[in-house]
Amino acid sequence: MLEDDLKKNWRKQWREECVKIVLLLCALISVAATIGIIFVLVKESFAFFIQVSPWEFLFGTNWSPLLMPRSFGVLPLVCGTFLVVAGASLIAIPVGLTAAIYLSEYASPRARNIVKPVLEVLAGIPTVVYGYFALTFISPILQFLFPSAQVFNAASAAIVVGIMILPMVASLCDDSLRAVPDSLRQGAYAVGATSFEVSTRIVVPGALSGIMASFVLALSRAIGETMAVTLAAGATPKLTLNPLESIQTMTAYIVQVSLGDTPAGTLEYQTIFAVGLLLFAITLGSNLIAHQVLGKYREVYQ
Repeated sequence: MLEDDLKKNWRKQWREECVKIVLLLCALISVAATIGIIFVLVKESFAFFIQVSPWEFLFGTNWSPLLMPRSFGVLPLVCGTFLVVAGASLIAIPVGLTAAIYLSEYASPRARNIVKPVLEVLAGIPTVVYGYFALTFISPILQFLFPSAQVFNAASAAIVVGIMILPMVASLCDDSLRAVPDSLRQGAYAVGATSFEVSTRIVVPGALSGIMASFVLALSRAIGETMAVTLAAGATPKLTLNPLESIQTMTAYIVQVSLGDTPAGTLEYQTIFAVGLLLFAITLGSNLIAHQVLGKYREVYQ
């Protein structure tokens, strides 16, 4: 009997060790993939910056690496990227947070079971479909409302990207709001607070860290969006704040050069790695800043 128990314990410990090894390998694969990506970006970007001044690249106002005379100022691409991200955030953040408050605090179980799955269906639509939707539906409406709007414009791209990241904001905010202990709500109702006051003054502040995390994840998705902005925003690198004009984002430029028309190993080809490295640095920096903000305002409930 004792021998059988020892065999069972040994088998159990052996299975647990196997599971630990598998999990460790998965974690190491993720780390190795990240290191490999960074290595490739830095290696190719280093070859680019040997020929192009980093100062010219970061602060130049004209981006024309494929045509003569060539210029390598990346600010037009950065401006186009943040123009789309800013417009998308103006749509996704307030609408997504409002939808999350409704689902968490006001919706009946039946309404929640209908609305949330329908909302999350938006997350399953391919991004190229969003791009064609912007090009064939949103852009004509913008041109009707604003005759000066171009066929390809930043506003159209911002709208579809905002719709695209809306389910992420709504779903993550809803999870954060529902994680707030019900005792806080009941305590607020006990002192005479209304449902609106409980939602805005108790629940939302109590879930602030999770809400901020959802905003950061959504904006990171917006920064890295490719196909929708490539189709909707155009391919005109321009340093402008007018959302009705055609612009080009950093990801759209990478798609343009990666189509195969640019010979590998040339300076023009290496620009995609320099732009990719800058995009990686921007995303990493925003995540680090958000991590500091989340650590400051994080709430832990028992």
